[in-house]
Amino acid sequence: MKLFRGFACAGALLAFLLAVLGSWVRINDAGLTCPDWPLCHGALVPSLRGGVVLEWSHRLIALVESFVVLGAIVTGVRERKRVAGVTPALIALGIVFACQVCLGGATVLLANSPLSVMLHWGMGMAFLGTLTVLAVLAMHAPRPANAPLATLQFDSGAAPPLAFAAGLAFVTMCAGAYVSSSFAGLACPTVPGCNGTLLGTTAPQFAQMIHRLSGCAFAIVAVIATLAALRGSSRRVTAFAALGLALVCVQIGLGIANVVWQLPLGLREAHAANAGTTFLAFVIAATLAALEPQRTSSPSLERARAARPVTST
Repeated sequence: MKLFRGFACAGALLAFLLAVLGSWVRINDAGLTCPDWPLCHGALVPSLRGGVVLEWSHRLIALVESFVVLGAIVTGVRERKRVAGVTPALIALGIVFACQVCLGGATVLLANSPLSVMLHWGMGMAFLGTLTVLAVLAMHAPRPANAPLATLQFDSGAAPPLAFAAGLAFVTMCAGAYVSSSFAGLACPTVPGCNGTLLGTTAPQFAQMIHRLSGCAFAIVAVIATLAALRGSSRRVTAFAALGLALVCVQIGLGIANVVWQLPLGLREAHAANAGTTFLAFVIAATLAALEPQRTSSPSLERARAARPVTST
């Protein structure tokens, strides 16, 4: 179990690093500094100058990540009868990882077209989310001996709104990746509207406003999901939900600041990194909420049982 936990947690951390570094590559316009794939300028280790450092480092970490993912899958298969939800998580991980590798190569071959970059970023977030779920499952206590295998339950409690919030965060990030890769970040120089209109008058403005509107929808759902978590979930679920909501507020501030100060490099990267962290907060909260019914009864029921007098026969 320790080995599985180690691979799962290491995989999630590396996936987050890959996402942040990938956004840094995109923001610094370094995606084509290695014009071929899987080599870079025809070499395994190219001359590391300029943007090549960023792009090659991204590929190197991705190579290391592939071995970690393989370790997580092999050790996870061995623990599949002890950990709730691990089998579908492993299947999803294998599929998403294969798609992400293919999209990485396609992005280079398509010269970083906005659509290919958006798909690559979206699959990267799906990869990160899947590994994070696997890490949470691995850290979750295994079932007791001879107990029936638990299952994830997303049909009650705070899990559905939290999962929906994570889904909207995913959509908003994909829209943001398209805006960034199509250089439409300043297409709408005003906030909250676009030069007095709701959706703008050009394609770049439309893309920018779709990103903003999806962000607004996500913020509303994040508030609802957090309130649902506060009404009856465990402290760790409410903690991650509250963290996610706080990060949403930070993200809104970063988004406005990027427009006002015309996309300074540091703020753009902070905006991308905070988006991924916000997404993860709701993914973790939703996964923990789905596991809760399988671990403990409601807090009020536990208190009632503890207060019940013990009778002797």
